[in-house]
Parts: sequence; C-alpha cells; structure tokens
Amino acid sequence: MSGSVRVLRAPERVTPSGIVYTLHPGQVACAGEGERMETLLGSCVAIILTDPRRTIGAMCHIVHAKPAVRTAPHTSAHAGVALDSMYKLLIARGITPRYCEAYVYGGGNMFPELVQPSTVGDSNSRWALEALAQAGIRVLAYDVGGNAYRRLAWTVGRDAPQVTAVEV
Repeated sequence: MSGSVRVLRAPERVTPSGIVYTLHPGQVACAGEGERMETLLGSCVAIILTDPRRTIGAMCHIVHAKPAVRTAPHTSAHAGVALDSMYKLLIARGITPRYCEAYVYGGGNMFPELVQPSTVGDSNSRWALEALAQAGIRVLAYDVGGNAYRRLAWTVGRDAPQVTAVEV
C-alpha cells in the first residue's frame, strides 16, 4: 500500500471576471467569494461544500467511489481521498466541514444502451450522498443519474451552482 496520498489540485487562471478553477477528473479546489469553479461530468460526481454564508467553497471531481487497490496510487480521484482533501482545504481557511452545506451533481450513465440497471455513476452518486449524510452535512440540492453529461459552474457566493444537462 502506498504510504502517501496525492491530491490533484485544480490550477487557477485569471480572467477579466476573476479567478477560475477548472477541475478535471480527480482534482479538488478551494475558492473564496467571487471566485469560480467549474467542471464537466459524465459518470463522475462533483461535491461542492460551502460555509452557510457562502464565503468559501470547495469542489471535488470524484472518479471512483471505491478506494484504490493496495498497489495503486491513492489519489483524490478516489472519493474518500477527495472528500478528506476538501475537508483539509476548508479547515486551512478556518471553516469547520461539518457545518458546511453541500451540492452534489453528476453520476450519469454514459452508455445507456450497454449498461443497465446499476452503473458506475449510480455508485459514485450513492457514495457521495451517503458520505455527506454520515458526516451530518446537509445537502441543499443534487442532480444525479440519468443519461446525461452535466456542465457545472459555481461562483462562490449566494447564488446556487449553475448546471446544464446534455442527454447522451
């Protein structure tokens, strides 16, 4: 088993409207008010955690609900590592994760003609919602499952995340 965990942090870029983090599979980011996080999801799931005042937000892009096998690298592509990484980023900014609120998106079935009834997306979605429930974190909204890709963007602040679903 690997003794270390790799956190794949999303790089930031500066645009005329501010800082933007574009998360690719397995990446995590933590942003302040007015900064934007975005990702594209298929069977993967994104979790957003934010303090109730919406001054800080963290997002992860989960690829695998199950932990890595002993011989594989433990990265934030795996759900448990990603969620723990988000917790650490929030704590570093003075936010207690159990007082956060959450949004969950993704978990689509990318191959509906081949895979039914239970899919990788279903497993990822179920893991995310169960992990948040076990942590006592309230989920404000979620949009999971179905046969759709989702484009997700959120500017940390009062407004809800923007989600666009495109059917497969």
